Amino acid sequence: MPRYSRRSVLLLGGMATAGVVFPVREEPPAPDLTGLLDPLRARWREVTVEESPAGVRAAARHRDTMAPAAGSLWPDLPFPSFAETPARLLTMARAYAMTGDARLAAAVATGVDHYRRQVYTAGADADGNWWHWEIGVPTRLLDAAVLIGPHLTDRRRAALADAVDHFVPERRLADYSGTSTGANRVDLCTVMLLRALIGSDPGKAALAAAALTPVFRYVSEGDGLYRDGSFIQHTTVPYQGGYGAVLLHGLATLFAVLRDSPWRITDPGRRHVYDSVERSFAPFVHDGRCMDLVSGRGVRRQPDGDRVRGRRLATAILLLAETASAAERARWLPMVKGWAVRGAYEPTGRVAGVLGDGEIPVGREAVGHRLLPMSARAVHRRPGWCAALSMASYRIAHYEHGNGENPRGWHTGAGMLYWWGEGHGDHYADGFWRAADPYRLPGTTVSTRRLPDGAGPAWGGACPPARWVGGATDGTYATVGQHLYGLESTMEAVKSWVFLDDAVVCLGAGITSTDGVPVETVVDVRRTDAPLTTGAGWAHLEGHGGYVIPGDQRLRTVRGRDQVTLWLDHGTDPVAAGYAYLLLPNADLARTRARAADPGWARVLVNTGRQQGVHIPSLGITAINFWQAGSTGGVTASAPCAVLVRERRDGTATVTVSDPRRELTELTVTWRRPVTEVLRADPLLTGVATGPALTLAFGRLADRGGGSRTVRVRTPHGARLKNRATGRGGPGYTPRVLFA
Repeated sequence: MPRYSRRSVLLLGGMATAGVVFPVREEPPAPDLTGLLDPLRARWREVTVEESPAGVRAAARHRDTMAPAAGSLWPDLPFPSFAETPARLLTMARAYAMTGDARLAAAVATGVDHYRRQVYTAGADADGNWWHWEIGVPTRLLDAAVLIGPHLTDRRRAALADAVDHFVPERRLADYSGTSTGANRVDLCTVMLLRALIGSDPGKAALAAAALTPVFRYVSEGDGLYRDGSFIQHTTVPYQGGYGAVLLHGLATLFAVLRDSPWRITDPGRRHVYDSVERSFAPFVHDGRCMDLVSGRGVRRQPDGDRVRGRRLATAILLLAETASAAERARWLPMVKGWAVRGAYEPTGRVAGVLGDGEIPVGREAVGHRLLPMSARAVHRRPGWCAALSMASYRIAHYEHGNGENPRGWHTGAGMLYWWGEGHGDHYADGFWRAADPYRLPGTTVSTRRLPDGAGPAWGGACPPARWVGGATDGTYATVGQHLYGLESTMEAVKSWVFLDDAVVCLGAGITSTDGVPVETVVDVRRTDAPLTTGAGWAHLEGHGGYVIPGDQRLRTVRGRDQVTLWLDHGTDPVAAGYAYLLLPNADLARTRARAADPGWARVLVNTGRQQGVHIPSLGITAINFWQAGSTGGVTASAPCAVLVRERRDGTATVTVSDPRRELTELTVTWRRPVTEVLRADPLLTGVATGPALTLAFGRLADRGGGSRTVRVRTPHGARLKNRATGRGGPGYTPRVLFA
């Protein structure tokens, strides 16, 4: 039937009504793009197949032991074998792409068709986990089919295409919701592109590219990338180390494969993917290892898992660099090389290329503070050490369990404080989790009430009601807080952390429970057999760091299974209990004892269920978490918020505020300190008053995702920081409660 334009049809109808008929010009047929899929297949092989001698050897073993039978392809892998059997076939196909060994290709063709006929066949019921049927199995089978090309006959190729169409119809990409979001959407688009390649279907290639568009948008809830650098999957789980790495690698692959084709990705939102490298992913890699606090239920999936995840992210970034700007490559390649060197990555594929390039310098670990309030995570980096904080809120789960994985991760969101000192980049590798007591994780405050495996809903469904979770940071220092509710417990508390150059000040207050069991705060857990030395108000762990625990707090310790645990016991059913201590990463014994002997170094202004705050005279820092409106330490806040004041020796200061609850339509903060002028304002400021005190009125903070807002001001020359040596200085330093 001839094809007509809409305008032509309207013209025909109108003219026919008038009894007049004009000849109508037919639209030219759409161009046939089928031939352009051939270079795309070649490009797929070029982008996805990396040299791997180990992979070639494994493929030869798989080929020699493959024995198609009624219920298996290999005797040790009875069907359905959703993960292992397709993975072996893909390993063989990649080895064929590297070696050209026709025997491998023939074995892959036989194996793909055998698995398709017995397991993954059109019309079969998708029993069990949907992911296997829609992503895991089709991705591997289609990838293998593309790599072996004509070795898979037309008939077998068509049968595989029919099976994929049955389990992954085009309508699967019509709606961005449910299990078709974030990393899952990228995987489904990859399946659609591979389906286009084996079936020579340009329409499916166009659909695969177009359906990526929702992935590029910043989100404010649910799955995806957030403006503050967060990445969420399963609605409530920070997941840069798992699904996030899948998303990044998948998009990098599609960008590279499609870039010179009619289906290249041109959506302006793709810029967010490149920005995410340094905003979302790099902050959670330390010494080449991806941190567990953004790895969901996969933290115990495999030995040395944090390094495996780090290498996976490194590979994804190197692949994305192929389509990035020159400036981005100049930053990313040294960064990844530094990870590879410190993480002792196996020198294969793109990683080998970076390691072998003498012109690429070895990047150092970054410094600075990154607070991601939308995912209740924080990372603090100073020269020689790094710390990371995992919290939970009404939008972020206590933990994730599912598929039988991570059933005892109950308290990983209860303020778990990870930290890495010099030479301890592997501290949280597999050995830590195998020996860890799930009720005593570092930094957490927990009720010792016994919990069943998999307590709370699966897949990140266990979210507490807490809204005040977040903090304020100027990019170097930070005050972070968590309103903590215990998982399946009556326990409630407020916890604060102030992140500094060589220390973390840790505060807890309002610790209350009626569970009928003791409540504990775990100061630290270190995987070591090094000597532990204790004194009056302090402890030191050789080769790791020190702890200052002032006042009448009794530090308890225990050794077991190559770990030492330090904790504070708040007793059974505490009422408004609290704690205060300093963590000193890398501190030697002398520095630990000296810091304990100097109660004025860190001064607790207040530590109650209404406010928690500290003042550090030598750094000019006043950090306060206002759980309720009030005044302390010379700062007044009209509503719950976080405030970080930092005075500098050049006569300037910064005042940084945030709305962790994301509820404020207005906020007024007053700093009772002489201020002569505002040097740098903030767009949300609605009013400023200077003079004997500084008053800042902010507008609608609720829409800023808990992000920090900073105002820079000038103070009179006479109001300088206290001298580090004498402690004497200008007015305004009158903390009500000393640390000791």
